[in-house]
Amino acid sequence: MIYNFTVSPDFNPNQLSGWFIFNTWLQRNLGEQIHLGLYDDFDSQRRAIAEDKFDLIYANPYDATSLVRKKGFIPVASPSCKSDEAIIAVAAESPITKVEELKPGLRISSTDDPDVNMMCMIMIEPADLSRENTQINYRDTYVLVAKDLIKGDADIGFFLEDTYNDLSSVVRSRLRPLVQSQIHVIHHVLLVGPKFAHKHRELQQLLGSMAANPSGAGVLKSLGFESWNLVEREETEFMIDLMDTLEH
Repeated sequence: MIYNFTVSPDFNPNQLSGWFIFNTWLQRNLGEQIHLGLYDDFDSQRRAIAEDKFDLIYANPYDATSLVRKKGFIPVASPSCKSDEAIIAVAAESPITKVEELKPGLRISSTDDPDVNMMCMIMIEPADLSRENTQINYRDTYVLVAKDLIKGDADIGFFLEDTYNDLSSVVRSRLRPLVQSQIHVIHHVLLVGPKFAHKHRELQQLLGSMAANPSGAGVLKSLGFESWNLVEREETEFMIDLMDTLEH
């Protein structure tokens, strides 16, 4: 039997090859056939998920909610020392120095990354701003969000912290962080679906010892991870409850 694996589209493009290396490593160590399918956007991936096309998913916190509570997926692990945080940035020469200076009609450039958008919309609430009194332009990548700021086509941009920090030094020199989230307990999580649930504990054991294994450590490096933290249902339920609270 061939199982199907996918990764949240907000992964760092620099780690693209790393996910294929990780998938090959998984197949070899689990003795299973696993096909990795990647998507350029959240909408197309969610349609595939709705059609039950995947058995293993590295999910962003937003999608983990429906996957665990509606699709019966089981949490396996999250990358250690890697919480999901968001950054709101402006062009380096922007006169804006704090959130409270933002005004209705604000032009926002963003990807369709749902948890980043949620956190950033919360961070502009002190300026009495919402989706109703701002203009949001969605871009395919964070690099295009950065370009909007540099070209003056947006007043602020929403970024995943990791991706912002991985922008080239030239690009980052033309941007300036305005505010950053500090939630600490929201993170991507590797989940197994019902058809792959019998591999849950074996997969946890494998990932838990990955950093101590020379070949495993090399695969982790290709993903930009130090190690995996094993995750149980209760911890993920806490994160999901927090996401629900933040969203509403």
